[in-house]
Amino acid sequence: MRALILLPAALLLAACQSEPPPAKPLTPEQSAALKPADARIAGLYEQACKSCHTVPDTGAPLTGDRTQWDKRWAKGEDALLNSAVRGLNGMPAGGQCFSCTPDDYRKLIRFMAGRN
Repeated sequence: MRALILLPAALLLAACQSEPPPAKPLTPEQSAALKPADARIAGLYEQACKSCHTVPDTGAPLTGDRTQWDKRWAKGEDALLNSAVRGLNGMPAGGQCFSCTPDDYRKLIRFMAGRN
């Protein structure tokens, strides 16, 4: 009887400890097909982010491509927000989003990093 009670608990623990599947690269077409669910964020993304974050030659990590975003994400959301606001490498300060609030940037970063 005790084994019958412990077995489901052991299975639950094993499931919780399993690793998520490894991230797979996206093609530019797959990246370009992604769109934020929130209408305001979708509009800001289309206006200010998509033109660079769906084109590999820009050097910007492709939207939704965790193979490109995971190492950046490991720096923390605050570091990514700081990079977006101040600019980084070829990205201008604010990423050319003149109406983005810090909360908008956070939502955009989470979307592009595949964390929404």
